[in-house]
Amino acid sequence: MTETTHTEAVGDRELKLTRLIDAPREAVYQAWTDPELLRQWFAPLPYTTPFAELNVYAGGANTITMRGPDGNDMPNTGCYLEVIPNEKLVFTDAYGPDWTPRDGKPFMTVALTFADEGGKTRYTARVLHWTAEDRQTHETMGFHQGWAICTEQLAKLVEG
Repeated sequence: MTETTHTEAVGDRELKLTRLIDAPREAVYQAWTDPELLRQWFAPLPYTTPFAELNVYAGGANTITMRGPDGNDMPNTGCYLEVIPNEKLVFTDAYGPDWTPRDGKPFMTVALTFADEGGKTRYTARVLHWTAEDRQTHETMGFHQGWAICTEQLAKLVEG
């Protein structure tokens, strides 16, 4: 039986995604923390991820660039707030390295959990937005479809 990805809006500022992935949580976590692996699945095809720099520790910065089919690059930078290897990653676009406030309006904080379920991983992404309008904007941008496609790509990578 193939597991499906479930997405939903929770309250007025949260979007949530869950999926049971048939791989150990160490593999799913590594796909989020190894730049070479992340580039293979992070953007929903036909978008790609040509660049990923990940300093995975609380206060460490990340920069991930997605490239659209038109060749337009969309760099995203942020800061890890909490890192518990193989269990949890929390990051935000509100800060750069060492919690330095970034220019521009913050958009979201992402809390990822990787729970062991008998050798499989219950993968949960909670995407918390600063305002209800930001959540609505993220939905309009294609959160449900885009994050589901990325999660399918992630699952295919780690499930082998």
